[in-house]
Amino acid sequence: MTATRLEGIGACVFDAYGTLFDVNAAAQHCAADLGDKWLPLAELWRGRQLQYTWLRSLMENYADFWQVTGEALDFAMEALDLNDSALRDRLMELYLQLDCYPEVGDVLRRLQDGGMKTAILSNGSPGMLQAAVDNAGIGGALDAVISADQIKIYKTAPAVYQLAVDQLDVAASRICFQSSNAWDAHAASNFGFRVVWVNRFAQARERLPGNPDVMLDSLETLPSIVGVAGS
Repeated sequence: MTATRLEGIGACVFDAYGTLFDVNAAAQHCAADLGDKWLPLAELWRGRQLQYTWLRSLMENYADFWQVTGEALDFAMEALDLNDSALRDRLMELYLQLDCYPEVGDVLRRLQDGGMKTAILSNGSPGMLQAAVDNAGIGGALDAVISADQIKIYKTAPAVYQLAVDQLDVAASRICFQSSNAWDAHAASNFGFRVVWVNRFAQARERLPGNPDVMLDSLETLPSIVGVAGS
């Protein structure tokens, strides 16, 4: 995977959590209370959050992402022997205000100014996504915020990726999908998107169906990769 130019792109669609928004930020903002447990909590919370979405999809027992996020946090706190309901409430509140990665706002505006359709496609529930977008001040640079909650199943189900095709009215082969989650990048490629894997933390390549077209360590050069004029 190299940072080559992708031709014929009509829309850039972004995963939210881990791609636009820093999923470790909530726990990090509570580091004064958590001490050296903040990073283990963040990692365990995120890991269980993802596992619960996959397992619920397989069980055909859907609960929205806000409930799943809370259940994952409850597991993580119990596993780390953290019994503090006020801290739990604070962490959930902070999850609605996750820090945006520093390049995100500028990249979205450059894409939009260049005539590119832009959207979020996320497992997040609509209220969570709207809160995060509003907190980051990026709503004006997005044409759509699309939630898997519409169809009550999570990524990596192909039907979730189809939502972007349908709502943006752009063929899958003309959508460039960005995700920092390798499993998501592979699934989106397997579906038929062109894919940029934003490998922010130098993770090993997954052994899954699909093959991301490009790997970057941030979104900074995305506009030039999708051929936005002036980039």
